[in-house]
Amino acid sequence: MSSMTDPHPEPVRPEPRPLDPMWPDPMWPDPMWEVFVRARRGTSHVHVGSVHAAGREQALQNARDLFTRRGEGVSLWVVRSTDIVASDPDDAAALFEPALDKTFRFPTAHPLPAAVDHM
Repeated sequence: MSSMTDPHPEPVRPEPRPLDPMWPDPMWPDPMWEVFVRARRGTSHVHVGSVHAAGREQALQNARDLFTRRGEGVSLWVVRSTDIVASDPDDAAALFEPALDKTFRFPTAHPLPAAVDHM
């Protein structure tokens, strides 16, 4: 008997990776990462979009490929979407109104010494 090899073997399929409990979306088994780009030195990072990736290195590479193809940035941040904590818009009044009980923040709360008369 001669041994014949199949010229078109069945492709070997990898084992499916279990879903990430932090991102259990069967459509996108890889977690979502938020991407922030800094356009130039001295400016702030700005949120530009999201990518799906299995890990942080892949997320960084995907973000670079997608958002900085033409040299638009000098720095990238990727943050797993599930790690971002946001305030509730209903709590805006309590969070963002000035604290009136912290008068020490105002210069009028501090008495000037008698020797200082030019302020």
